[in-house]
Amino acid sequence: MKLTFFVRDLALKHTFTIAHQSRDIQDTVIVKLEDKGFYGLGETTTNPFYGMTQENICMSLEDSRRVVETEPWETPEQLWEICKEIFVDNPFAHCALDMAAWDLYTKKRGKKLYEYLNLNPKAIPLTNFTIGIDSVDKMIAKMKEVVWPLYKIKLGTDHDLEIIRELRKHTDAPFRIDANCAWTAEQAIEYAVELKKLNVEFMEQPLGKDDLVGMKEVFKYSKLPVIADESCIVESDVKKCHGLFHGINVKLVKAGGITPGLRMIKEAKKLGMKTMVGCMTESSVGITAIAHIAPLLDYVDMDGAMLLKKDIARGVIITAESVIFPEGNGIGAELVDLVD
Repeated sequence: MKLTFFVRDLALKHTFTIAHQSRDIQDTVIVKLEDKGFYGLGETTTNPFYGMTQENICMSLEDSRRVVETEPWETPEQLWEICKEIFVDNPFAHCALDMAAWDLYTKKRGKKLYEYLNLNPKAIPLTNFTIGIDSVDKMIAKMKEVVWPLYKIKLGTDHDLEIIRELRKHTDAPFRIDANCAWTAEQAIEYAVELKKLNVEFMEQPLGKDDLVGMKEVFKYSKLPVIADESCIVESDVKKCHGLFHGINVKLVKAGGITPGLRMIKEAKKLGMKTMVGCMTESSVGITAIAHIAPLLDYVDMDGAMLLKKDIARGVIITAESVIFPEGNGIGAELVDLVD
């Protein structure tokens, strides 16, 4: 078994702004696992909000080298367990390794990941296309640039309702809105009344992750469903979100990979909650991994590679009508600079 990893910078088509950060470049880390003529790829992007950088991700991966390359492990789940203490403070690094392990493992078995999981690729929900915070004119221009049947609109300004009202004039497509912790309970409850009239499907993480009292009020009185994001990072958060949110958005990068992500989805379903997987502006390596587990979900946000100026990989092709998987087994994504 051989572990390698390397960094890449993903240039975005447009400055991407949410309530607590803006960026023009998304840093990413790619992991490659090689064994017996096969290789698997995994990815994690960085995020300053969570203190995750290319440097500390690579340091954590280096710390895992001995275990990965010399300890006996057969399945991705086994590798995840034996590495969990190494990655206890860096789930982003754990995600990239876990994803690569799933790619390698299913390639060795001659199956696509969705086949191994007994999932139907025709059952994938439509992904939304995300419009970041900007001037209203620029947000409208972004919608016209990518005409899509479902949009996620990032909010967290002092004129959020005005933004949605203006955008609604230019499309009939349903909206999902994501305030990224920017509102109070009173705002969320008040805004939900108007947002429902404007064909908004749900609100994602309207309040700060620790505002449990406020979320109880929002859950009780909101005219729209609420989906947890920042409040649902790891497996233990799923039960905590029950009774506060109608559903959870699992980010594989933040959760530590596909292995815990699948468990979180299963737990949420047991609790009667809606399930969603979201992206962190990954290349087609990470996005293709999300697509393989998307048949499990009620909602999916896997537009990350669509936001890039230039993708560093080839993988799943997403259109408004279909999701086309790469021909290869495993996750099936390939880095362009490794194959060209």
